[in-house]
Amino acid sequence: MYQNKISLTPQEILEKDFKIDTRGYRLKEVDQFLDVIISDYEQFYNIIDALEKEKADLLREIMALKQELRNARMNVEIAKNSSDTSEISNLDILRRLSQLEKAVYGKDDE
Repeated sequence: MYQNKISLTPQEILEKDFKIDTRGYRLKEVDQFLDVIISDYEQFYNIIDALEKEKADLLREIMALKQELRNARMNVEIAKNSSDTSEISNLDILRRLSQLEKAVYGKDDE
């Protein structure tokens, strides 16, 4: 993402040739300075890559948490709406359990 805004890559800096003039800069000093710049650029690229990966992971986590929140809200709404019928469903469950016990342990308990 940010790499599109950076003009030079470390390799381009490394391969840059300067014209030598009679009154030009000292070549050794320029090379040493360019080495520092190259090192910084490599660090920038590594930092940017790490941040982009972290951002992608966080966006995935946000999406998962949003979905979890939606599900929780739906469950709360369902629970609110079904609170009136919970006694009926509990009674139904007890009846079904009783019928299941009769089927498993024998039909006639008399």
